[in-house]
Amino acid sequence: MPLRPAVLFDLDGTLVDTIELIVASYEHALTSVFGPDVTLPPPAVARSWIGRPLKDALAEAYPGHEDALEAAYRTWNLANADRLIRRYPGVDGLVRALLDAQVRLGVVTSKRAEPAALTLACAGLGGLIDVLASMESTDRHKPDPAPLLHGAARVSMPPERCVYVGDAVVDILAAQAAGMMSVAVTWGAGDRAELLAAQPDHLAESAAELTALLLPTAPAAHLS
Repeated sequence: MPLRPAVLFDLDGTLVDTIELIVASYEHALTSVFGPDVTLPPPAVARSWIGRPLKDALAEAYPGHEDALEAAYRTWNLANADRLIRRYPGVDGLVRALLDAQVRLGVVTSKRAEPAALTLACAGLGGLIDVLASMESTDRHKPDPAPLLHGAARVSMPPERCVYVGDAVVDILAAQAAGMMSVAVTWGAGDRAELLAAQPDHLAESAAELTALLLPTAPAAHLS
């Protein structure tokens, strides 16, 4: 029996390795708007923005310039997605195993719908998972539970029968607020210690551990 009948995934850093693309897109946007001599944030800073709506992160870091930065970011990001997006080992098999077990799947992401769909397509997952909740789907965003509750409604499951899997602290906080089981994964943008401090229900270090947890035919990867 599956751990829960529905699994909702974060996208960036969880289902698909978009981290190099995202960091490069931030750097391109900054140099486009502020010039080549701009001081770029360390990659760890850009990684910490992953999981939040793009414009919110830009407005917080560069108030007054968020519109120009967002436009430059999105143009470059879409143009380079196919070149820089990577697949995480084992994730394709995990998704197919969940589908074979008749688990209902969805994606809840802070991305806009167009780049989210492109990301899934570039990773070969476009035909397997629909983008159920994108940035446009709700007025409030992670760590608010609204996007996850929207995703649960789209897979026709109450929140308590859903698992939310993500690589960022905002993912864990949103799952807790939504009343869902939370699973943190360590292969994405999040810091392991910070993820543990958020007290997810489970932690998975690999797609194999996540598969064993969600489809417990093998020992699950419990929080440690």
